[in-house]
Amino acid sequence: MAATMQVALVSADRELWSGEATVVNARTLAGEIGIMANHTPIMSVLAAGRVDVRTVNDGHWVAAVDGGFISVANNEVRLLCERAEISHESDYEEAKRLLDEGAAKDGR
Repeated sequence: MAATMQVALVSADRELWSGEATVVNARTLAGEIGIMANHTPIMSVLAAGRVDVRTVNDGHWVAAVDGGFISVANNEVRLLCERAEISHESDYEEAKRLLDEGAAKDGR
């Protein structure tokens, strides 16, 4: 079994997901980043776009985020966003649609 790490995706008003994962892929302002267990500590600014997480037992989800921050330390990954939408069916387009609808309702 692959090594795991704790991951949390949190928006300003709620925690969307937390649990064990084997891989996190995201886009920062410096470029794409892939994180696996025991990754070197980092903190970076997330670009708006897709976050892809592989969970234990071959689970998978994607989220659309409006930017934010990613923090990696002590085998924990925290993704902090003002707004985010998640799709457990791994459908980024659906997550992005929900994020855009929420922005329209908020007048953004």
